[in-house]
Amino acid sequence: MKPYQQIPIVECGEPLTSIPLEQFAVESPHPYEKLGAPYGKASPYYLRQSVLKALINAQADLQHQHPGWRIQIFDAYRPVAVQQFMVDYTFTEVLQAKGLSLAESEQQQLALWEEVYQFWAVPSSNPATPPPHSTGAAVDVTLVDATGKAVDMGSAIDEISARSHPNYYTNQPNQPYHTHRQILHNVMHSAGFLRHPNEWWHFSLGDQLWAWQHNQINPEQSVTARYGAVE
Repeated sequence: MKPYQQIPIVECGEPLTSIPLEQFAVESPHPYEKLGAPYGKASPYYLRQSVLKALINAQADLQHQHPGWRIQIFDAYRPVAVQQFMVDYTFTEVLQAKGLSLAESEQQQLALWEEVYQFWAVPSSNPATPPPHSTGAAVDVTLVDATGKAVDMGSAIDEISARSHPNYYTNQPNQPYHTHRQILHNVMHSAGFLRHPNEWWHFSLGDQLWAWQHNQINPEQSVTARYGAVE
């Protein structure tokens, strides 16, 4: 269990709301749907109502500071079945990248799973420990500039490496990546989001991870999560 999963959830009952995609940049078709992720009748382009409002505010702030730039939505709502699919897919990708097979020792497999779970939440169906994206309160985003070109962040979304850590490029001169990540972080943070400790692209508002981070920063103002899993 990760530390944030110990945060109590007091579900507020706020509905999932369709993201107005015309206001943002979007990768189409959706990257996980291309891989065959089992969304069924669900859509990745939904967020809880207040989370969506905050994202729209972040977009407005970005465009005020950088006219013509847009937030690009990579992924938002994710059913637990999709979380399971992507975790399994990622494990297989890491296995192949290292030239290993499922015949390797149990110890090696456990080490690979630890690597995967640095970045991916456990696809838990337990209502007390939902994956952040399954609550409709987490969103994976990047930026595009005024020409519609993707802003280079120094690593791809979902990359399983240290380069994905938000501050990886902090003290590395002659590169724009940290500055770009800070632009994204600043507009999202000003709207109320908090960034995943290991992922420059993942932001949440109101879920367990957000509440846990909030409490680390503001121990005298402890909060609970207000969004649980939505199926």
